[in-house]
Amino acid sequence: MLKNYMSILTLNEREDNIKGLTKNRPLASIPFGGRYRIIDFIISNLVNSGVKNIGLITQSNSRSLIDHLGSGKPWDLDRKISGLFVFNFSAFSNNINDIEILKNNMEYLYRSKEKYVILSSSYMVCNIDFYEAAEFHEKSKADVTLIYKKIKTGREEFLECDCLNIDDDSNILSVGKNIGVHKELNISMEMFILKKEILIDYIYKCIETGYFQTLKSALNNNFLNLKFNAYEFNGYLRCINSTKSYYRANMDMLNTEVNEELFFKYGYIKTKVMDEAPTKYTDDSNVKNSLVANGGVIEGNVEDSIIFRRVKIGKGAVIKNSIIMQNCVIKEDAHIFNTIVDKNVVIEESKTLVGDKDIPLVIEKVPIYDRR
Repeated sequence: MLKNYMSILTLNEREDNIKGLTKNRPLASIPFGGRYRIIDFIISNLVNSGVKNIGLITQSNSRSLIDHLGSGKPWDLDRKISGLFVFNFSAFSNNINDIEILKNNMEYLYRSKEKYVILSSSYMVCNIDFYEAAEFHEKSKADVTLIYKKIKTGREEFLECDCLNIDDDSNILSVGKNIGVHKELNISMEMFILKKEILIDYIYKCIETGYFQTLKSALNNNFLNLKFNAYEFNGYLRCINSTKSYYRANMDMLNTEVNEELFFKYGYIKTKVMDEAPTKYTDDSNVKNSLVANGGVIEGNVEDSIIFRRVKIGKGAVIKNSIIMQNCVIKEDAHIFNTIVDKNVVIEESKTLVGDKDIPLVIEKVPIYDRR
């Protein structure tokens, strides 16, 4: 267990290619897999590895995220000592300067008793044992260890993600971007392990010089001053940085092997508990190869789809290869294919919505006061 480790999560992920789902929420709080949020994975991974002190740097439009996390109770982070901390955020900009935020909250770092820090974003969805990565870091005696995954699908997946140039001794030589030219790449999972004293030193250096505004850029541009090592992760990984990758990651949940690995391999992925009745299936319903959360009513046909909480699907409706988020109503004889329907949406009778598996159609979230 990582009793000597704390973590800081910086939620400044790029949202350019997923704007349809982040109009009213940060990327970290996008619903996922029927009952989860994207941030549930990294927090659960840390807690399952023994990390009990987690700081969160979030964006300004974070009401849904704060509502979901609450006091951190679902992850056993509602503690008198350590627990979950949410840092001040900018009220005027979505461009997070996490260096500035940490400088204004240095007391948090100095008061934390842990020796090591795990820095991470939230949009890398996986189930990882940080204990093994931390053990690798300490044995290597590197200043910074960056976790990565080897992929063979670089032309189609992980586009715009950081990719690493690594030598035979697992030392990182440089960091670039995946622009879709090569199939085989070392993709950075944007998870850094380092001593707290190194982190504090670099925060002060960044403030003094003004060269960098984010921890990620500061670390990625200091290979000459620090010894960087790379730890390879071999499990399932998706980066949720576009509508297409979000859709594919959800569809992966219908694969039993992927589902079991992601949600159970190194401990359960936990989320905010919602006590609701099971979903009701009528005699007219027909559900195949789908994930269906609780609290709903299914009267129509559902195939190869993800159905969230409190969804009502009327008679004769057909849902295929689609994601229907919570509180949606799909009325009688509606047909929905390759579509992401965000929260609180009502699809009227006999409507047809058709997207493409590579370019899924997105129906944006409806504010609850606008719902008809």
